[in-house]
Amino acid sequence: MAAEKPVEVCVKAAAGAPDSLGDCPFSQRVLLTLEEKNIPYDIKLTDVSNKPDWFLEISPEGKVPVLKLDDRKWVPDSDVITQMLEEKYPNPSLVTPPEYSSVGSKIFSSFIKFLKSKDANDGSEQALLDELHALDEHLKQHGPYVNGENISAVDLSLAPKLYHLVIVLDHFKGWKVPENLTYVHAYVKLLFNRESFVKTKPAKEEHVIAGWAPKVNA
Repeated sequence: MAAEKPVEVCVKAAAGAPDSLGDCPFSQRVLLTLEEKNIPYDIKLTDVSNKPDWFLEISPEGKVPVLKLDDRKWVPDSDVITQMLEEKYPNPSLVTPPEYSSVGSKIFSSFIKFLKSKDANDGSEQALLDELHALDEHLKQHGPYVNGENISAVDLSLAPKLYHLVIVLDHFKGWKVPENLTYVHAYVKLLFNRESFVKTKPAKEEHVIAGWAPKVNA
């Protein structure tokens, strides 16, 4: 049987460093899925601030990530891509049970709101804390991962977002996840130290900060 062709995947290159892996959490989610499933892949780094013509041909909206399986057409959207990979490569399974699939799903939007907030009394910090407390409670009962002993799709979606949260809020606001959220701290450590995460995270923390700076200063 002929060896399967590697999956092709376009992801964001670092701002100002087009040969380095960039800071897109949705791109990293797809790369994490490929790594955890041991699927061979070819990565194409894309400068999203100066999108090349070849990229706009396969992703007319100019969005990353996009992925191509076999000789099919290019597919955008990390939700669609990760579902497609799960169906084509079911082992090892990364399926999260439906009742846990939305755990932590509001953390990223709460983080962005708090990051952009200029008013300490607008409730955005408390809203983020509430989401992190809810995650901590879930992990206390069901951890170490969202679905127990084994990593699953929801963890691979959360890991890059939590990485951004930790770096960016510390840099721009001097804010850290409270120490008393011990299960969240243990979870973050577990995720960030996984081989798949170390291989697919942004090349430098500065790339993450540079990626968020325009949004903070808007």
